[in-house]
Amino acid sequence: MGTTTSRPSVNSLELFPPKDDDARLKLQDTVRELATLKPKFFSVTYGAGGSTQAGTWETVKWIKDQGLEAAPHISCVGATRATIIDQLQRYRALGVKRLVALGGDLPSGMAVHGEFRYAYQLVELIRKETGDWFHIEVAAYPEVHPRSANAEDDLKHFKQKVDAGASAALTQYFYNADAYVRFVEESEKLGVKVAIVPGIMPITNYKQLARFSDACGAEIPRWIRKRLEGFGDDLESLRAFGYEVTVQLCEQLLAAGAPGLHFYTMNRAQPTARIWKQLGL
Repeated sequence: MGTTTSRPSVNSLELFPPKDDDARLKLQDTVRELATLKPKFFSVTYGAGGSTQAGTWETVKWIKDQGLEAAPHISCVGATRATIIDQLQRYRALGVKRLVALGGDLPSGMAVHGEFRYAYQLVELIRKETGDWFHIEVAAYPEVHPRSANAEDDLKHFKQKVDAGASAALTQYFYNADAYVRFVEESEKLGVKVAIVPGIMPITNYKQLARFSDACGAEIPRWIRKRLEGFGDDLESLRAFGYEVTVQLCEQLLAAGAPGLHFYTMNRAQPTARIWKQLGL
């Protein structure tokens, strides 16, 4: 990897909108606890087709009201220019300065993509409508996007997003540091100069992790998968092993020059906070 002296140090935490009042109170407690770690921002997801966009807005507003930085996810597949422009105007009026711009999935029952097919088109629209107001994060896939034909094609799509005006990238989670290092090196060869921040998923629940990984194309190395399977219902041992594996991964990434870490918190404070403190971030 090349040097990262020109890259910003980005440490961020991802949340998803709560589905009910109980979940909302728990999420607020989680944010308050994680805020003590002083992350640069919280990113807030939403479901396919904007199914929880209202929840995203409410969560982002609450985080901003606490004096913290929030970056809502915005996706374009299945959306219209008018609806996206409306979202941009609302978030700008709220004082939001960061966005996570994604292609997204085609909503259930929808046969055509609508006005957009790719994330780079969303980045272009954001820049056209708002100039440099937003710091735009885009997605990167060290182990290749599940819908990409091959690694070379995936890299070209990534560079297309950067050329369209992306400010930085957050990667899908992974457990192979070499995959990230290689992805950054190959991106730099193509002229990509933005920060590529590795995504980290703490290991606390094997069945859930396996389900997520199968859906998003993130590989769980065989040796890790076999160890996790072997713990069975022994959650204490599973989480101790998962903690050890994840801390080691983070140390390898930071030693290799990663500009920061992006944690997928699953709306839980303790796993991320424990890793963060161990690393001394």
